[in-house]
Amino acid sequence: MSDGVTLLLSGGVGGAKLALGMARTMQSEKLVILANTGDDFDHLGLRICPDIDTLTYTLSGLSDPVRGWGREGETWNFMRALGALGGEDWFNLGDADLALHVLRTHLMRQGASLSDVTREVCERLGILARVLPMSDDPIATCVETEQGRMDFQTYFVREQCAPKVTGFVFEGQARARLNPAVQDLFTQGEVNAVVVAPSNPYVSIDPILGVPGFREILRGFEGPVIAVSPIVGGQAIKGPTAKMMAELGVPCDVTSIAERYRDFLDGILIDQLDADLLPRVGEMGLACRATQTVMTSVEDKEAVARVCQDFMQDLSGTPS
Repeated sequence: MSDGVTLLLSGGVGGAKLALGMARTMQSEKLVILANTGDDFDHLGLRICPDIDTLTYTLSGLSDPVRGWGREGETWNFMRALGALGGEDWFNLGDADLALHVLRTHLMRQGASLSDVTREVCERLGILARVLPMSDDPIATCVETEQGRMDFQTYFVREQCAPKVTGFVFEGQARARLNPAVQDLFTQGEVNAVVVAPSNPYVSIDPILGVPGFREILRGFEGPVIAVSPIVGGQAIKGPTAKMMAELGVPCDVTSIAERYRDFLDGILIDQLDADLLPRVGEMGLACRATQTVMTSVEDKEAVARVCQDFMQDLSGTPS
């Protein structure tokens, strides 16, 4: 593989784990992360970007390893005071976490783009990998349920994913523009390989793939494109992926993930628990490799990242 960059498509917690592993096992400057912004929303007058923030905190070493989101050692005085005053306290904002949301909102109101703010925050926190919003235009993920349409955070946080899902709508996606920095990387031939993180395919990866023109870019890309399955042994490691698949009538296994990305994918990394499905994935015309993909420790994250890198090297036909 030539001296270019690896592009990682990522949501929040699951994607951030792989992002950290990759940042620790390759030149961080050669890692570009295209982050989902469909979860972004305005709350209490602040612009909240959950997936970007999870990636930022994880890559900077500030994340809470137990919750998987937010900052380690967080305090909640603001939320307690807000609740006592009768304010909306269903979406937790930690005292230290508030600094990021306040700064982002302030800078964006002064005319900065989300990309500008994300770049400045990453630089201040010493993050060498590039974290890019999928678009600087607002895209809002909405969940269609049997109880009606809900914005994503209402479904995910306030309703705890309880309503039955019937579909998804991405408001603003059709008129959004792909992040120009990503467009330039492909145009200038600087992308070596693309990795789809083990993030929720419906609400983390689909918002990215649906930005006009991006899926076509991936279809025409000549380098290796691999995905890491978020499904292990018929279950999702974290989040509502398995529940959503069941409610949509989609088989909850790695073949469904492979099929979803099949039009642009070269290979898929699956967990060793699903090794019996290797032949079925192969019949789809995709390379498939099985390994331990559950990322609990830092060592786990690094190990999965190394397997991804080896897999991409093999698919590119060049020596590592």
